[in-house]
Formats: sequence, C-alpha cells, structure tokens
Amino acid sequence: MHDEGPAPFLKWAGGKRQLLPRILRLAPPRIETYYEPFVGGGAVFFALAAERRFARAVLGDANPELVNCYETVRDDVAGVIRELQKHRNTERDYYRVRQWDPRRLTAAARAARIIYLNRCGYNGLYRVNSDGRFNVPFGRYVRPKICDVARLEAASRALQGTTIVCGDFREVLDAGRPGPDDFVYLDPPYVPISRTASFTAYARRAFGPTDQQRLADALGSLSRERVPAVLSNSYCATTLQLYEGLLHQKVPARRAINSVGRARGPVPEILVRTAAIAINK
Repeated sequence: MHDEGPAPFLKWAGGKRQLLPRILRLAPPRIETYYEPFVGGGAVFFALAAERRFARAVLGDANPELVNCYETVRDDVAGVIRELQKHRNTERDYYRVRQWDPRRLTAAARAARIIYLNRCGYNGLYRVNSDGRFNVPFGRYVRPKICDVARLEAASRALQGTTIVCGDFREVLDAGRPGPDDFVYLDPPYVPISRTASFTAYARRAFGPTDQQRLADALGSLSRERVPAVLSNSYCATTLQLYEGLLHQKVPARRAINSVGRARGPVPEILVRTAAIAINK
C-alpha cells in the first residue's frame, strides 16, 4: 500500500500552498522546535513534517473547533474516519449537520463535523457569526471527497508528538520559549485591504489592529533574540508601518476564495523575516 506523505486535510481561506516554496527556503534546514501559532490548514507544518525538518512542533489556534479537529486526528484518527463515513453530500444533510451543537458531540464526531462542513461548504470557508455558530452555505459540489482515509492517516502520523494549544498566539509561543535553534511561522488573519477582503471572522473574536500591533511587537522581540521567524500578511501601508525595520519582500499570491470571480487574481502579500534568517538569506 502506498504510504502517502502528510498534507493538509482541510481547505483554508488564505492557505499557504502558493507561498510554500518561498517560506520553505527561508526556514532553517534543521529545526529543534517548530512553532505555528495560527495553524489554519497547516500547509507549512505538513510540508516541514514531510521533509523531517523539525524534532518537535508546537501548533496553536484561537479556534477551538479547529484545535479539537487537529487533536482528535492526532489521537483518534480511526474514530474521525468512522464518523466521517456517516456523512453524505446533500443540501439537507449539510444544513442538518451545520445546526448540530458541537459541544454535545464526542471529540471524533466534532472533528468529523468540521471536516465534512469544510469539504462540502461553499469554497471551503470557515466563518462564524457573532454567536460563534458556523454559517457557511452549502457548496453544491458534485463529488467532494468527504473522507480521504489516506490523507487523514498521513496527517495523524505527522501530528504524533506535537503540542497543540487553543488560545492566543502569545500562549503558543510561551508554551516552549522559542530560541535560536527553533523556527516560528506566523500567519495571522490578514490586515484587510478592503471592506470585503477580511477573513478574520473564523473565530468569535476578530483579530483587530491591537492584535496586529501585539504580533508585530512579538516578531520584533523574536528578531532581537535571534530566533528564526517568518510572518506573512497582506502588503499594504499598515503592514509596511508595522514591520518597518525588519527585512521583508513583496510577493504575489492568487486568492482563490472570493465571491467575485474576477477578484481571484494575484494580490500582493508581505513576507517578513527576523534578523536570524536575514544573516543567511
């Protein structure tokens, strides 16, 4: 049987597959502990895991449903697969499952619900309303792969031994105190470049200007402490001001998730790196 390498099992708005080659080039060849406080779809984590670049990993996110999903795929992937196999791609089933209260489900059923909604919902979006309830409409895909057994099992193997934290990015960084032999990748909800460009509503509390400033301060501290770190964000006047003094590059990325088809073209993003990486890159 073919042993599939680890890869993301969730579609994610703002996923890093397009920027992946650039980020991997900036990452150290050997990492003691890898930190990713905004794990999202986990594209960078899974790519580094496939290359066996790190000894340990600390992942985190503010979204408790996402954190439960990663924890349960790590600890009980067979249970998640069993639950996923019960789901069907019909509009009636989708809206019925969307109404379920995740707090009343087992960990495996809760994880399977998120994967199912992600695979069958519109454009793979994860969005909640002010009450924290998932509100993405049905995607109307003909044959979405709801349960990709090989991919889930490969992801579970990659997640073995990882520490997964539900909380603010600061809690994730404080879980292990990153040092010069580690690597940190920061992929926060982006600074919106227009009124309709924000994807910050994937958690009940939006990631606002104060949070962006706290993150910039944290990256500045990592740079002074000679910790290799890379951050991605939208390229705009706000981020240029936030990361003034750190090396950065403007890179194009195609946004596949947009309600307007013609708006899905290349848009500039910023990659910021700390001094520890600037020495060698």
